[in-house]
Amino acid sequence: MRDILELFKELTSIPRCSGNYSPFIKYLTNYAALYNYSMRIDAANNILCKKEYSKTQLCLQAHYDMVCLLDNQKTTLIEKEGFYYGDNSSLGADNGIGCAYMLGLMSQNKDCEFLFTSDEEIGLVGANNIELTLQASYMLNLDSEEEGGICIGCAGGVDISAKHFKSTIINNTEYLSLYEISLSKLPGGHSGVNIHENIPNAIKLLAQSIKESKAKLLDINAGERINSIPVNAKAIVASKTPPLKTHENMQIKKINAEGKNLNIYSDEIINFLYSFSNGTRAFDKALNVTLTSINLALIHSNHECIEIQLSARSMQNDLLKTIKDETLNMCENYGFEVQSSGKYFAWKPDINDFTKKVLQIYKKHDEKVEVEAIHAGLECAIFKEKFPHMLLVSIGPNIYNPHSSKERVEIRSILKLYSIVTDIVESF
Repeated sequence: MRDILELFKELTSIPRCSGNYSPFIKYLTNYAALYNYSMRIDAANNILCKKEYSKTQLCLQAHYDMVCLLDNQKTTLIEKEGFYYGDNSSLGADNGIGCAYMLGLMSQNKDCEFLFTSDEEIGLVGANNIELTLQASYMLNLDSEEEGGICIGCAGGVDISAKHFKSTIINNTEYLSLYEISLSKLPGGHSGVNIHENIPNAIKLLAQSIKESKAKLLDINAGERINSIPVNAKAIVASKTPPLKTHENMQIKKINAEGKNLNIYSDEIINFLYSFSNGTRAFDKALNVTLTSINLALIHSNHECIEIQLSARSMQNDLLKTIKDETLNMCENYGFEVQSSGKYFAWKPDINDFTKKVLQIYKKHDEKVEVEAIHAGLECAIFKEKFPHMLLVSIGPNIYNPHSSKERVEIRSILKLYSIVTDIVESF
């Protein structure tokens, strides 16, 4: 039987950025063979491990990709004051802990279906495109991030892309100076579960500086991932006076170059970013969770256009449609060409026999455990659509600030949840 903490440490040494499949597949291939599990991989790089003649009714599921703040990120694990951290990087506890739990149970030769899904962090791609056949009637998802909660519902979401093609070459008769505005080392965070915390958004801060300085936009790039609150941003602007500093982390540097002819992007772009209501739009007091939200996630310029990407979420499918339609209309009114993609439905909260069974087992370890719903996309919503007969719940240990350089996981909580997961598996 493998030690669960050592397994997680082992996983942090394997490159697992979304879109990078080979290192983990190679690792799992050897691991499954070691413990006599058959392994099947579909076209979306989802992986199912199970015993050859399994009769299990329980599937355990986690995604193996992680949010990396830099391309080809290598994660160095640091242990400090009862927590694991990444060294100036995201940690990948989301969802490396879930994967470690499954690997630990495989080392005990447990008869379950172990489903490792791909590319969850870039739009639940693996779950949406799963081709594997599951025989189980129950699924225990291991992607929750709060001890003491049994998740029975989650938000649906949709991604929106808006492109603006309007720019003008002007003669710099006003002798505007060129400036580079940059932001870095903002807290960041998950655009769902952290959206209500009023974490500063690098794109909004950049737009505020440009708008309130009456500057003209020449170039802009900001954000890291579609489901992260932007940490970094940079823009080149032309202005009569130095741009305003809108955050202590903002750096403003004058560019010592003559700009006789300037390629200026339309003011509509900054006007949109400045006026856009970013963050929580509605809150559900009964569930104590954000009901509807939207995040300005990414903006990039190229020789053709400027593209903005947004991520909208809601706990109700009708409200998700409303915020999507409102955002599309607003973008069009500011001169953007828009489209939506990556839609996934909300998972409607449901208390059933499986929920009650997990709750009963969990209470043996924690009397204060509660059922809850979260304002984030869980693959459970997709699996419920694809396998309507299946009953699902989601649990996990305390993971703080996922998708950011401040991501940390509590070691005590890892061990506690592993005991709970093991007891659930034993009950089958």
